[in-house]
Amino acid sequence: MEMIFVILIGALAAVLANMNIAVFNDGLRPIVSEHLDGRLKRRELGLTAFAMSFGLVVGFGIPFTITASIILIHSILLGTDIIGLITPKNKWGTPLAAVIGGLYSWGLLIGLEGFVKLFEHLPVNFLEPMGEVGTPVVVTFMAFPALAVALQFSLKKGILTFLVAALMRQLAVFLNESGLFVIGGNVITLNQEGMALIAGMIFLFSFAMKEKTNEDDATVDLASIFSDKVSAIKKNVVFFMLIGALIAGATNLLLMAGDPISLNLLAEGKQTDAGIAAAARAIGFIPLVASTAIATGVYSPVGFTLIFVAGLFSPNVWIAVLAGAIVIFLEVMLLSSIAKFLDKYPGVRNSGENIRSAMTKLLEVALLIGGANASNMIAPGFGFFFIAGFYLLNEAAGRPIVRMAVGPVGAIAVGVIANILVLLGVMSIPQ
Repeated sequence: MEMIFVILIGALAAVLANMNIAVFNDGLRPIVSEHLDGRLKRRELGLTAFAMSFGLVVGFGIPFTITASIILIHSILLGTDIIGLITPKNKWGTPLAAVIGGLYSWGLLIGLEGFVKLFEHLPVNFLEPMGEVGTPVVVTFMAFPALAVALQFSLKKGILTFLVAALMRQLAVFLNESGLFVIGGNVITLNQEGMALIAGMIFLFSFAMKEKTNEDDATVDLASIFSDKVSAIKKNVVFFMLIGALIAGATNLLLMAGDPISLNLLAEGKQTDAGIAAAARAIGFIPLVASTAIATGVYSPVGFTLIFVAGLFSPNVWIAVLAGAIVIFLEVMLLSSIAKFLDKYPGVRNSGENIRSAMTKLLEVALLIGGANASNMIAPGFGFFFIAGFYLLNEAAGRPIVRMAVGPVGAIAVGVIANILVLLGVMSIPQ
């Protein structure tokens, strides 16, 4: 039964990613949204997903899984993000994603220590630096409400929104460091980017709700911007209920954990403490997951991560399965209610195009910075040179590769080139 749970989770998560419904990597959600809006090709989306997630799988998810008898969910779902987005979204690609996702999860369960060691034999192991590609995305993404406000209302209001979001982020950092929020002896860690993002969204919606609609423009944009985004999540609620049930059940069986803290507590046999720690973490991440879901129309396969709490506090696996399905169903319904409320205001509806433009601009900058940082870690000096040249030549050529993909694709290229140069003896291994 344990094997069945893990294989089904991998298969279903890969299908959700393949269908552009849900991805686990927070930074990938807005990028999948760009693909849905037609601004990013499928091939470029797949390469970006690989660049952003593979280093995290090898450098973060799998090592935790190997060192304990419990799977860290990141090792499965970051991998299925890549599998789902690299495989084509068609009548044969989606089933293929399910098969590969299931096999990948099975491989994790039986152990992938040899897989990790394989990359250590490369002259230049560039997979760990590749994790830097996605590092700026979530941090930068929190600034998109400020840019949207500046584009729609005024630069002054945009600057005000940006300053408040930055202040909120630093306040969250201060509260985390001081350890003021405690539940059952466990300190609640607020996600600082999530808090900044929610503060910026509040300002954006506040300005938009106050905006008067010109009579001439009253019928121009009647689309329910946010409801349309969330409807894509809502119509697939059955998929979310299935994966929520499976993950909650697997968590109850102590097969997997949602974060390293609860994983270590479970390894020590402290299931109640692990549940409290998981709840504390979920509270901190709700703003980030909810706001990105409403803005992008792409959810997380673990929702607000409350399904881990449901699994850990359930008396048996079947109640955990039921609780997981109910919890994630309620989450999706809550998102729908929030989106419908926002769409009642014409100013909020009219902000849709500005939100899309702001997200695109910020993602272009974030992924270029991330790609440059990763490239320079792989090959100091040469990395920055290559990314700068690659970006400028791409612009001169009329942008055959969209700006958003230049950083990730360039970082992969630098990793391959660095290994070739070392093998040819014209470059020393970076220390």
